[in-house]
Amino acid sequence: MSLVTDSPVNSSSSDDFAAFLDDELDSGSSNSSPEDENDNDNDLESERTKRRKVEKLENIEELQGSTSHTSLEQTVDASIKKDECTHPGSFGDMCILCGQRLAAESGVTFGYIHKGLRLQNDEIDRLRNTDMKNLLRHKKLYLVLDLDHTLLNSTQLIHLTSEEEYLKSQSDSLQDVSKGSLFMVNFMHMMTKLRPFVRTFLKEASEMFEMYIYTMGDRAYALEMAKLLDPQREYFSSRVISRDDGTQKHQKGLDIVLGQESAVVILDDTENAWTKHKENLILMERYHFFASSCHQFGFNCKSLSELKSDESETDGALATVLKVLKRIHNMFFDELEDNLIDRDVRQVLKTVKKDVLKGCKIVFSRVFPTKYQAENHHLWKMAEQLGATCAIELDPSVTHVVSTDVGTEKSRWAVKQNKFLVEPRWIEAANYLWQKQPEENFSVNPSKNQ
Repeated sequence: MSLVTDSPVNSSSSDDFAAFLDDELDSGSSNSSPEDENDNDNDLESERTKRRKVEKLENIEELQGSTSHTSLEQTVDASIKKDECTHPGSFGDMCILCGQRLAAESGVTFGYIHKGLRLQNDEIDRLRNTDMKNLLRHKKLYLVLDLDHTLLNSTQLIHLTSEEEYLKSQSDSLQDVSKGSLFMVNFMHMMTKLRPFVRTFLKEASEMFEMYIYTMGDRAYALEMAKLLDPQREYFSSRVISRDDGTQKHQKGLDIVLGQESAVVILDDTENAWTKHKENLILMERYHFFASSCHQFGFNCKSLSELKSDESETDGALATVLKVLKRIHNMFFDELEDNLIDRDVRQVLKTVKKDVLKGCKIVFSRVFPTKYQAENHHLWKMAEQLGATCAIELDPSVTHVVSTDVGTEKSRWAVKQNKFLVEPRWIEAANYLWQKQPEENFSVNPSKNQ
């Protein structure tokens, strides 16, 4: 693998840095003996020192002309000591720039780019700044994509129910995965179903974003799923991050993504995985194709596979969120007035989200526990994030009463005043779909409460 062509580092680094990384890959051949590697490392370090001396000599001779060679050597040696390498990163224990052996490992690990690669914070910042400018010139942002329950659903073969056994005879060929959506990955004893619309989603999203995969699965699983989603390596290249690459257990973080946080959008079904980056997150409705997935999350119902059904290609979660991403991309590049480099996609996310229930005034009835501080309930907060106004008391400006019981005083008022009486799921659906949903689909059914 060429790190220069396959790595996101290449898209943001200077030519000398990219060339050095390739040199490191070439010199790290598995055919070399340990003794050869040590000799090569020493030769490399010696050669770089000589080259730096020559460069210094040339510069100084231009300025001083007749100065003696001995005094120039002394000046160069002093200059090199003063201008020592800052060691921006390392492969194992060797600096990526000067080749010096480092006493201790430091910096952030970017093992998904290349095994053993570590980068210091200053170098990470430099790479991000350079890459950001390059992406903005091409009108692109960053998109970090979760795998399980977002782009696909997987299950162990032993967990297939008797009603799912038919799937084994309907799986698609691994010889040309671009034409299939249901795959048996036998060496992993697993079956995977790609979410409807995923291939169109990735194709269109790639025109607006530089994309990463980021999963809590292990590296072997992440790479195998990447092959199913991106067999030609045209969308993700080496930007496939697994739990093995994370810096914090059970958490995902943008510290190992070579993109500015102000330009990153995240799609994931698990909000708690991104405790430090919730403002970048679009929460996805979970894709439960297999029965084991339903059971994992406590749903005692038939799965899509057991019902021999699936999400809609045109109206499903990925088709819906693609529209949202297009709206965000358009607003970021075409509607904001401040300088491009100063724009923040997190503010765009907030603005787009606040349009969803704009103009709605909501009162809740028996949705919260008695004596609970209503303003602290997640549904109250969710409604406000979607642009609604929430209130405790009824008044003529109220547009919606949210309840599960048609018999409450506030529910009866809503019916009498011809206001919308909806279940809490109406707010949750708007939150997932980033679009106000038809109230008649979430009306409170009197028969449930009589």
